[in-house]
Formats: sequence, C-alpha cells, structure tokens
Amino acid sequence: MHFIPEDLDTYVVNHTQKEPELLQQLTRETYQKILQPRMLSGPYQGRVLSILSKLIHPKNILEIGTYTGYSALCLMEGIQKNGELHTIDINEELEDFQRKYFDLSPYGKQIYQYIGDATKIIPDLDMKFDLIFIDADKPNYPAYFELIIGKMNSGGVILSDNVLWSGKVVEKVNEDDLSTKALLKYNALLVEDHRIETVLLPIRDGLTISRVL
Repeated sequence: MHFIPEDLDTYVVNHTQKEPELLQQLTRETYQKILQPRMLSGPYQGRVLSILSKLIHPKNILEIGTYTGYSALCLMEGIQKNGELHTIDINEELEDFQRKYFDLSPYGKQIYQYIGDATKIIPDLDMKFDLIFIDADKPNYPAYFELIIGKMNSGGVILSDNVLWSGKVVEKVNEDDLSTKALLKYNALLVEDHRIETVLLPIRDGLTISRVL
C-alpha cells in the first residue's frame, strides 16, 4: 500500500540504508519456496524495524508472528549483548526455515522459537519485555495487547503492523470482515489506553508505535 506517488516512494527507498546480504538471501528463498511471500516485512520496513530496535536497545524482545524470520533478524540488530528474542508462530512447517536463517546470523543462540497459539503461549512467558512486535492474525490483535501490556517494562515499546489494512479501516466494513473490525477496535484501544502513548505511522500498510508509560 502506497500513500505517496511511486516515484517519491522509490526515492525514499533509495535513500534508506540497504538490507544486509543475509536478509537478501532470506527474501529470495522465501519467494522461491514459501506461500504468500508478500507477508515479508521487506527491505524498507525492515530497516525501520532495525533502527527502532537500535534506538530502544532492548534486553528482551517478543515477536508475535515469525513467518520466515525476516523481521526477527531486523529486530535483533538492536539487541543488547546478552539479550533474547522470543518469537511465536502458528505454522510449524516454517520452523526449520526460520532456524536455518537464525543460525546463519550472529544471533542464533539468542532467538527462541515457539510454535502454536500465541494466546496460550504468551501467559507462560515469565519475563518482562522492552520491545514487542505484533504481526500476526488480525482478529487477535486486541487479545494480544491485553496479554502483553502487563509484561512490558516501563518505557518499553509495542510495534503493531498492518494497522491500516490496505485502507480498509476508513472504508465501509463488511459484516463478515473480522480482521478489519478487530483492527478498528485495536486502533481505538491503542489511542485511548491510558497506560501507553501512541503514534500511527503511514509506513507501508501502517505501523503503530506505542510507548508504555
């Protein structure tokens, strides 16, 4: 989804730091072997995630929605020396693909994978997080927020992807469109909740940054 003219978008991408070679390899293999490769964060948004993580410099990161591991590796670029990233995905068929690229990176031993329903896994994670990235099934976004808000350190940041949902958030919603309904509820929740401060950025399909007070 583009909010600015294509030539200007190209200029923006061309004047943004390039992705590392390993992520280029991951992207190529994802497009060759994995269904729905457009689910990748992509090089531009990946650099956004990378620089935000470097600014936050987190000790512990939680990612909800791993896919092939691209965003996890971007977030790891800002991790503290002995920090950890815990990433959850519902699709067990992607676990080996993810691990291959995690282990090719400098961060393999710091990344922990979980396969299954995130709403059941998150309550069992006995730690506090400095950075959480939500990029999973949209109907569960509100539930994810309620599960993670108590696991955030003060000053921690929640990044929420796809919050503009191809512009559907400002269109008439079909009765059976559960994803758009959930995102409308979620976006309202983020801006109204007194425990956080939030800014929604029109980056790609929408990225919200919420800082825990």
